[in-house]
Amino acid sequence: MSGVGEHHLARLNERNHERVADHESLLFEGRWHTSGELFERGERVAGGLRELGIRPGDRVVVLMMNTPEVFVTYQAVWRAGAVVTPVIFLQTPPELRHILSDSGARAVVVTPELLPLLSVAAEGLDLHVLVVGDPGKTAGARRFTELEAASPLGIEPRGDDDLAALLYTGGTTGRSKGVMLTHHGLWASGHGLDRVALSTGVTRTLLSLPLSHAYGLIVTISGMHSERETVAVLQRWFDAKDWLALVQEHRLEGSSMVPSMLTMLMAEPLEDRDLTCLRSLGSGGAPLPPALRAQAEERLGVVILEGYGLTESSAVVSASTLEATRPPSVGRPLPHVVVEIRDDAGTALSPGQDGEICVSGPGVMAGYWRSPEQSAATVVDGWLLTGDIGHLDEDGYLYVVDRKKDLIIRGGFNVYPRDVEDALLAHPDVTSAAVVGRPADARGEEVVAVVSVVPGSDLGPEAIIAFARERLGAHKYPREVIVVAHVPLTSVGKTDRKAVRALVRE
Repeated sequence: MSGVGEHHLARLNERNHERVADHESLLFEGRWHTSGELFERGERVAGGLRELGIRPGDRVVVLMMNTPEVFVTYQAVWRAGAVVTPVIFLQTPPELRHILSDSGARAVVVTPELLPLLSVAAEGLDLHVLVVGDPGKTAGARRFTELEAASPLGIEPRGDDDLAALLYTGGTTGRSKGVMLTHHGLWASGHGLDRVALSTGVTRTLLSLPLSHAYGLIVTISGMHSERETVAVLQRWFDAKDWLALVQEHRLEGSSMVPSMLTMLMAEPLEDRDLTCLRSLGSGGAPLPPALRAQAEERLGVVILEGYGLTESSAVVSASTLEATRPPSVGRPLPHVVVEIRDDAGTALSPGQDGEICVSGPGVMAGYWRSPEQSAATVVDGWLLTGDIGHLDEDGYLYVVDRKKDLIIRGGFNVYPRDVEDALLAHPDVTSAAVVGRPADARGEEVVAVVSVVPGSDLGPEAIIAFARERLGAHKYPREVIVVAHVPLTSVGKTDRKAVRALVRE
């Protein structure tokens, strides 16, 4: 093992395999997979990647719906010393082509339903295409199972600061950028999240998040830290009715979610289900509206543990635990993370004062791929400047107020969209809301809300404005409301403010 870093993710997985007895650990669409089976498949697939010519440092794109082979591929890529490049499947061909060409990927592991997308995006590129299933008539594509015929591969040496993953940001404000994350950074974030999971006592979970997103990736790595036998049920893609049925049938105790998933669950007749097995739910990826939290905790009978992180911070900065939950905070920073709140001049602020959230620790990205200028502007002296506004309280709990770039300045007053959105979401007929600023000569910017309402509701713009006016200061409440069927979301369930602004302009 000479040359293998202490925090090498393949070594972490190997230790987990040695520590925890072989057991039925993953249920996917009616079939159980044991922890030993998944580990051994990863060893052989790593050997298959080596036979293909994949070398340490090469990028391997993972373009899959949720399947057990995502876990196997992650393990195999790290074992081969290569770099996982997860890509969520809700991409357009131009977006995917940018990632494939910008990353210089050598191979793509893909599920059959995504082959048409890949074929368009990868035209003319030199790539190994490995299909988890039938490749059909796709020229040059090979079955993923062919890799498993190879001899098991030992762990390729990689240092703690070498790249383990290259994740592309959502690109809602421009071309997506590759975020370079190291073995040590992902190891530390996974360890911190495992400590949170340990505090809940939950060992039976439902995995619904896209495993090809930063949130899903870090949940995967967190499981590799576990010292207990754990059981997970995997959904190919989140479906609220299926989620509820799986929880009830398999007596599952917890799940990690984004707020848009909770919103979908709240639209279901929960009272028809026996959900008494549920204990806690993790929420991250986007701000959790207080009204949604209260409704979900009451109807599901759980404690919701909210956390905060960015792709650039190896997915996690802070998290709540059962012993340390203080809504609406996003918990305390994980043990390996230092958080400082700074003003525009870079001066550290006192507890209770809002400023930019700045983060340091091993999880901070190594930079943006092939973008030294953007890297230097975002990571300064080892500190990640998140672009988020928030504050710490006297006890070290972190509160996220909003995105710095989303701030609306109306008549010289600062308006944070999240404050307005939370007020609108308190109305029982409002299902989602997004607030942006519209340029206005007299006030600088005007507050505009885009909302969706429950089907059949006659709630209109004037009534929504009146509701908001009763709950917000004169400088905050929206002067214009646009009612739509669905507020635009990104592929990972966050409000797509770029699309919302375009809607408002139109």
